Amino acid sequence: MADSPNCDLKSLSPLELFERVTEQGEKVRALKAGKAPKDEIDAAVRMLLSLKLSYKTTTGQDYQAGLPPRDLVLINNGTTKEEDEDFVDPWTVQTSNAKGVDYDKLIVRFGSSKIDTDLINRIERAIGQKPHRFLRRGIFFSHRDMDQILDAYENKKSFYLYTGRGPSSQAMHVGHLIPFIFTKWLQEVFDVPLVIQLTDDEKYLWKDLTTEKAYEYARENAKDIIACGFDINKTFIFSDLDYLGTSTGFYRNIVKVQKHVTFNQVKGIFGFTDSDCIGKISFPAIQAAPSFSSSFPQIFNGKENIQCLIPCAIDQDPYFRMTRDVAPRIGQPKPALLHSVFFPALQGAQTKMSASDPNSSIFLTDTPKQIKTKINKHAFSGGRDTIEEHRKYGGNCDVDVSFMYLTFFLEDDDRLEHLKQAYTSGELLTGELKKVLIETLQPLIAAHQERRKQVTDEIVKQFMTPRKLAFEF
Repeated sequence: MADSPNCDLKSLSPLELFERVTEQGEKVRALKAGKAPKDEIDAAVRMLLSLKLSYKTTTGQDYQAGLPPRDLVLINNGTTKEEDEDFVDPWTVQTSNAKGVDYDKLIVRFGSSKIDTDLINRIERAIGQKPHRFLRRGIFFSHRDMDQILDAYENKKSFYLYTGRGPSSQAMHVGHLIPFIFTKWLQEVFDVPLVIQLTDDEKYLWKDLTTEKAYEYARENAKDIIACGFDINKTFIFSDLDYLGTSTGFYRNIVKVQKHVTFNQVKGIFGFTDSDCIGKISFPAIQAAPSFSSSFPQIFNGKENIQCLIPCAIDQDPYFRMTRDVAPRIGQPKPALLHSVFFPALQGAQTKMSASDPNSSIFLTDTPKQIKTKINKHAFSGGRDTIEEHRKYGGNCDVDVSFMYLTFFLEDDDRLEHLKQAYTSGELLTGELKKVLIETLQPLIAAHQERRKQVTDEIVKQFMTPRKLAFEF
């Protein structure tokens, strides 16, 4: 692939381009050392120069051996002011724009593909039903290789789903539900296995937690995940602190990834420094391993060629850009991805919800009264300062958090559009829009709480026991 001048370099991420330049440079040196024919060396050099030019065009910097691009994303929103930039990494999301992160620019910077109407229509044809509202409304907006997944499905070839949760607190908030709501829908319409990783090891490494507390949070979070309605016969939930010690296939894949990623690369991708503990530096390989079916021999009967589809928020993409870069070199298929937007904090879309700030989030443990109070008191409004001004000029749905939340949770497209028109025209006031959101979230969360009450420790144990699922491989 590296010596094919006609390949589409524009589709590669900065890290993938960096790796291609490095590999091509090694090939040139090998050809010269082996005294290969001059025309073969010249062709390899031309390819190397082409790759270096593509790298500079994509990253804005010259290729330097051993110094991969830093994939902590700074996206300029059309200005030169530093404070007007978006910052996205797996732990932090910040923007100065009240509308939130510029996702079109994020697609360009990450080198992913937009989920367009053609892809949504193809999904609809494949599954024979209306696509999920998250697809219809652009909440899942970007992908990598979803076309390959659909090719496999249409040709009666299997794939599997992988998503996860970092259990940093006992209670999850509504934003945490987004990947699980969508993953459950994907599992149902495609009828495929699902593995859910609980990264309690990550939270121990990054947070002030004991391993015991991190594992306790993992089990509590598992109850909320199970309460989303996953099928126990088709779903395996695992704690890293548990599963890593019992699965040779899982650990072997971790070691293979670790061997093929350098310290310089993880520093470039994740911003690690010389002061970070070695656990953080090695953790990305643990998040990469579930992307390979051989990590779950009890499910896939040891097969290594089952492709994985990962629904996740876009801030997790750096892990899987690294994974996709490594996969061919360890004989594994690249995982495909579906990326979601961030679920905004109540105070506005400049940041995503935080489990550590109770007023930024609607928690799955909140009472109807707490939900009402939080929305009325803290939900950022796109309305005007006075009723008179609002009636005259209308509200701004692009920055109004109540409307943003309704795009996630209100199923009825026609009603959502009516609310948008009424709010934009000034017919609907901010308090009335908040009332609609309150009446949407209160029963949703109450129903979740009722389902969670039915999830016993024994049910959690069954979901988290390594076992064969209801599929033949």
